[in-house]
Parts: sequence; structure tokens; C-alpha cells
Amino acid sequence: MRWFGPNDPVSLMAIRQAGCTGVVTALHQIPVGEVWSVDAINERISLVEAANDRYSPLHWAVVESLPVHEDIKKGREGRTACIENYKQSLRNLAACGIRTVCYNFMPVLDWSRTNLTYEMPDGSLALRFVWADFALFDLCILKRPGAESDYEPDVADAARQKFARMTADEVAQLTNTVLLGLPGSEEAFTLDTFQGLLNEYAEIDEQRLREHLYYFIREVAPVADEVGINLCIHPDDPPYPLLGLPRVVSTEADLAQLMAASDLVANGITFCTGSLGIRPDNDLPGMIRLFGNRIHFIHLRTTKRETDNPSNFYEADHLAGDVDMYAVVKAIVQEQNRRTQQGIGEPSIPMRPDHGHQMLDDLTKRTYPGYSAIGRLRGLAELRGLELGISRSLEDR
Repeated sequence: MRWFGPNDPVSLMAIRQAGCTGVVTALHQIPVGEVWSVDAINERISLVEAANDRYSPLHWAVVESLPVHEDIKKGREGRTACIENYKQSLRNLAACGIRTVCYNFMPVLDWSRTNLTYEMPDGSLALRFVWADFALFDLCILKRPGAESDYEPDVADAARQKFARMTADEVAQLTNTVLLGLPGSEEAFTLDTFQGLLNEYAEIDEQRLREHLYYFIREVAPVADEVGINLCIHPDDPPYPLLGLPRVVSTEADLAQLMAASDLVANGITFCTGSLGIRPDNDLPGMIRLFGNRIHFIHLRTTKRETDNPSNFYEADHLAGDVDMYAVVKAIVQEQNRRTQQGIGEPSIPMRPDHGHQMLDDLTKRTYPGYSAIGRLRGLAELRGLELGISRSLEDR
């Protein structure tokens, strides 16, 4: 499970009792672009392993994320120093025994939702994205120059009509939701600073962002390969352009181009079924078979596209959304079996359940959106059972 460090409302003991052996964490306190020192890495390892002498052992299994500085994404002059720092952080992580490092290349925002407390039929709370509400934020609250061209006229009209009926508290809630930084980070946005960050991408189209990503991976993948680290990029979330910003890690074709940009196995993928599954044109089992040896980390979750508007989606129960989780987990098990049979790579791919619903006692507790304990525990239990059933059925053939 993901753990956001000492301030995370979910304790390491709770993660241990969920049956996890690996912890997914990061050093959120270190400013983006600075080196992760050996001392800082070892301090986090010590926290994770502190109770291993008394209880079931935990270890730091995956870094999520070692963030990429905006100067790298924008291709600015300062990227050289940031990339050198990134390389040193990889060397330091390897020296401390960390072998899997997740990152993303989404401009400005790492993920976007418009509702963090969408009530499900069973009373639990989920994350939701509504295209018209995002248009409302963009057109009526942020008032981004040129935003009009990004929305259908009926969507823009509906957004303005809804905005006219909203209270100040409702406007503030939507604003805070869209501008939310990542859990565990100290980053926060205001409307002015946010618009300023968007302005810095005015001259960066999809092709230029791809070039900057490929430049980055060609620089860092050889170092990762040398020290024995698997880098794995997280897909865009949602996997389509927002706020005039390009997205370049959304489809099978995007991933194929990135894998071709550096043919080292260390240049790999965080296979997030939730992000990729938002698009109906992504064949997830087929993508696992295609990119099998480059998948180094897996997020298992599913979203559900809404019937009246497929641009809207919410986080569904792990086995109930648009993702065919049976087919996905079967393809993963088959890939792990292939690695075992051929004696190549790490046979067991690290996996974590993602974006569980807020439910039961967690409804009355402070939680990070999508990262309450019980919802993820439910998802993990369901996924473990599915994997065991598939594995046993393949053994019996």
C-alpha cells in the first residue's frame, strides 16, 4: 500500500495488518529537483522497518514518486542540473536497496477530479470527474484565456448556467478540489499562481512535451540500468488534454513511442488500470501482453464511465468498473509465469490497490482522498482472491 510518511492518517501497522509486505512511499518533504540523500533515504527505511523485529516485516518496495522538475518538462536551461540531481537520487536509492522508482510527466497537475466525496449507492464515498464541472472551473472560476475553444458550446452554456446558481462555498469547494496538490506534498495552488504555471506552457505543444520526455528518459535510463533500478512512468490521469495542457502518456501508441525512445528494460511502465481504463480505446490485457517485460509496477483500480456522458467517470469498486479486472489480472499472472519460466527479470511485479472508497469507520476520520485504509483493504482482499483463483486455475491445466 501507499504510505505518505509520518503524517499519513493510515499507520504502518494498519498496512502491515492488511497483509502487505511492501510499502510504497516517497520523500515528499524534499523540494522537487533536489537530491534525495542517502541519509534521508535510510531515515525513511528505518521508519518503515522499525517494528520488523516484533511483527511481520515491512520493507520500502517502491518509490512513488521521484518527481520530475517542471524545468525538465518545459525543456528549460535549468533542466541539466535537475537531471543530474535526478541521476544522483537514483544512485542513492540503489545504494540503499531500492529497485523500483515510479514517476510521471504530467504538466502542472498530477491528477484531476471535480468531486472527492461522491456518494455511492452503498453510502461510501468515491472520487469523481465531471467534464461540465471542470469546464465550469476553467471558464468561470479560473477564466483561462482561450478556454472557450476546448469545450462544446452546450457544455460551456451549461457550465455558465450552473455557475450562476452556485453559492460562494460551492465555488470554493470546486476550486479547492481541482487545485488540490498530491497527498503528502506541501504543494498548494492559488488561482493566480496556477494560471501563471499554465502560461509557462503556452509554447509547449504535444510534440515538444514528447521531445522533453524522451530527452529525459534517454538521460536517466542508462543510469537506472547501471545501478539496477527499474524506472516506471505513470500514465496521465485523466488520459486526455486538460486546461490547454498536452498529455503524452495516455494510449498504447504513447507508451510504444516512449519504450522505443530508450530500448533499455529500465525504461518501463507503471501500469495503472484506472488511468488507462478511462479510455475505451485502450485494450488493457493486450497492452500487458505487448509491454510485459517493461511493466515494473502495477496500480489496480477501475473507473466507471457514466452513461449520459462518457467524459464523466467515478472510481468504482475494484471488480465492478469498466476495467475487465479478471482479464487484466490473468494477463499479469501469465506475464509473471513467463518471467519465471524464462528466468528473466523480477518474476513478481509490485502491485498496490489504488483509490479505495471511504467507508465504514473511515467516514468519520481524516483521510487523504482515495487513500483511506478500509476501502483499499477491501480492494486488496478482492484482488488477492482473484489472483489466487486465476493462479490456481492455470496450475491445474
